[in-house]
Amino acid sequence: MTATSAPARSGFRRHSGFRRHSGFRRHTGHDDVPHARRRRLPFSPWHLVLIPATVLLIFPFLWLLVTSVETSSEALRFPPLLDPRVIRFANYSDALASAPFVRFFINSAIVAVLTVLSNLVLCSLAGYAFARFRFLGRTALFAVLMATLMVPFQVTMIPQFIITKWLGVHVLAAVGIDHLGALILPNAATAFGIFFLRQFFKTLPLEYEESARVDGASRLTVLVRIVLPLATPALATLAALTFIDSWNNFLWPLIAVTSTNQMTLPLGLATFQGAHQTEVPLLMAGNVMSLLPMLLIFFLAQRYFIRSVAATGLAGT
Repeated sequence: MTATSAPARSGFRRHSGFRRHSGFRRHTGHDDVPHARRRRLPFSPWHLVLIPATVLLIFPFLWLLVTSVETSSEALRFPPLLDPRVIRFANYSDALASAPFVRFFINSAIVAVLTVLSNLVLCSLAGYAFARFRFLGRTALFAVLMATLMVPFQVTMIPQFIITKWLGVHVLAAVGIDHLGALILPNAATAFGIFFLRQFFKTLPLEYEESARVDGASRLTVLVRIVLPLATPALATLAALTFIDSWNNFLWPLIAVTSTNQMTLPLGLATFQGAHQTEVPLLMAGNVMSLLPMLLIFFLAQRYFIRSVAATGLAGT
């Protein structure tokens, strides 16, 4: 009985092994089909969506750039002429000569740089306090601060104008109406900047700060020498976003500034458009020149964007 059953078991094992082996071959054969199908596309399927979207986003900038070197008759044609017969680079020099663009650039640079510096300093202090300090009413105060993000500027611009005017009359004339200080002081610190840095500070480990505190470092020393160097991605991102927002700000300068020598670039371009309604190429040339600092800031800080946004999204509010 044992002798006769051994070949049967041996044959059953060989048969089962063959079935397992053939099943394995059939299974791998089925898996090769999707891999073969995936290899037919030399790029990701997302490119089918991203490439048309990129073309739609780039087209207005291309139209702007081409119009800035066209003649006045070509600039007014519709549909737009993207292949001008004459490329006129003199539009840029004419735009600089037709309006005080250099002064507009200087004013915008002063306002943007000082606004960025004040935001980095004040928002760092406030964000670190909300992230590390425990005090009475911290949660309620932070909730009120976040609630201000939902209030549109059109609601607060009249009270802001009245406060700015009062400060210029009773405190310091340089921060009053029709001065560059009136464009800097209301934006010296923002709720978004405080929230953004607070979220990033909460992701940093406490061990470094505790070690420094044991060695006798003060809270300010810990912030300046330990926390802020670790928060370079968040600081760079906040600086870039603040610079772009300040550089493009139009409504508040329109209200707070009246004289030409205090105008920023967006406000100067608006008045230039009113004075030269038919000189579309000159206006487009001015817009191209105004875009260059923002593009430079974006390309310098873009490598910090994803890192800082990903880190600030890890911690809860």
